[in-house]
Amino acid sequence: MSWGLENRLSKIIRPDTGRTVMFAVDHGYFLGPTSGLEKPAEAVVPLAPYADTLMLTRGVLRQCIPSTVQTPIVLRVSGGNSVLEDDLSDETLMTSVEECLRLNAVGMALSIYVGAPHQHQTLKNLGKLVGKGERYGMPVIAVTAVGKALGQEITRDARYLALASRIAAEFGAHIVKTYYCEDFERVTGTCPVPIVMAGGKKLPERDALVLTKNAIDGGAVGVDMGRNIFQSDSPLGMMKAVSAIVHKGIGVDDAYAVYEDEKRAGRGGAGGGDAGASPAGAGGPGAGEAGGQAGASGPGFGDDRKL
Repeated sequence: MSWGLENRLSKIIRPDTGRTVMFAVDHGYFLGPTSGLEKPAEAVVPLAPYADTLMLTRGVLRQCIPSTVQTPIVLRVSGGNSVLEDDLSDETLMTSVEECLRLNAVGMALSIYVGAPHQHQTLKNLGKLVGKGERYGMPVIAVTAVGKALGQEITRDARYLALASRIAAEFGAHIVKTYYCEDFERVTGTCPVPIVMAGGKKLPERDALVLTKNAIDGGAVGVDMGRNIFQSDSPLGMMKAVSAIVHKGIGVDDAYAVYEDEKRAGRGGAGGGDAGASPAGAGGPGAGEAGGQAGASGPGFGDDRKL
């Protein structure tokens, strides 16, 4: 592994704890103005110092994130689909490695759709991106998305997630982002690269913290959360609470107290929604799946899924 690749990985996964809290705000690449991210600068910039990395698109980075922000950047590089399509797996590479270097990114993220109609295409994308990433010392994060073609009973199964995660690692991904499930240790234990848990749909705050704790205890090196932070009634409180679980190893009750303290202090930051309530459309499936109806994107549009 080259020095540059190792250095960039160390900016994603903190060397002092061996863990990471990524802040996923790339939803708009196929969802448009997602609930809570209508104004990305207002939602993201106040929280950026509390995240280990930001995961976002080049457009939002250029237009909404000041160049003075020091939080490391992981760029979403795959796309070409939209929530209006039935088949979300039809993705291609939209951003080059050279562009990632120009934007001073520390990693590149793309989705793979194992078992979906465009499985071959997305795995080919991964293979190409890993080759280019190795050439320039740029880590690749493979996101195990599922699209609308596969049911939730399959895609939340440890056998499926272990399969998709292992395939991503075999193709050379440096980190895999996937979902939590029962028997999660089967997923983390059979994947030879670090696994980061996707936050998924908006949950009540305590439930999101339980999910975080279970994932870390199950072998994940961290989480990549979006909706459970920026759609919270206290985004800063949730960011701090999640980080305390991941990096300090505190329990759920103590983490929830961190969230409540920030909420009471009125330092919630951007975001919205009632505590513990899911915004319209947020109750749908997770990343790469069809979302619910309504939400910020309008009637009939999926909402808030890509984490």
